[in-house]
Amino acid sequence: MRAPIGAFDDARPAPDCLDLLTGPVAAAVRVWTGPVPADQLLYVDTDPAIADTAAFVEHHGSDLLDASANCVVVAGRRGETTTLAACVVKSATRVDVNGVVRKHLGARKASFAPMDTATGETGMEYGGITPIGLPDSWPLLVDAAVIDTDWVLIGSGRRRGKLILPGKAFAQLPGAVVLEGLGVLVG
Repeated sequence: MRAPIGAFDDARPAPDCLDLLTGPVAAAVRVWTGPVPADQLLYVDTDPAIADTAAFVEHHGSDLLDASANCVVVAGRRGETTTLAACVVKSATRVDVNGVVRKHLGARKASFAPMDTATGETGMEYGGITPIGLPDSWPLLVDAAVIDTDWVLIGSGRRRGKLILPGKAFAQLPGAVVLEGLGVLVG
């Protein structure tokens, strides 16, 4: 099947590709429920060498920049307590860690989580972290612009492969909180 965005000729429903996903992502797809049916979560095979946004968009076309999102893990600290959360913003923006994220988490300090923490806690590969399959206890902060995008390309849990799903599906993920201004234009 042809993907709804990009020039991907071999898009397949993610429930048919569970063996290509990390354990947490496959488990989340397996039990997917909500207004967006699981067969609208699409998997496309991609080259892991160009998984990072800039290289991916350069190779697959600049039109994907506006239809892509990144998922990053952040750590908010207040005293001795650290709260891990995930943030999803459009790829042309950056996460407002010290403003929107810090305030939402009630943290005194917020920063990107170290790579070993992000990968260890998610069970996903760095450069492929996706909001699908994150720990249910984590806050999932989603920029409203992602929800308003018809189809969104995001990581699959691995550097190889991407998922494409309707933007509105992000609002139905466990722990999802939709926030205006989470993504700030890179300038």
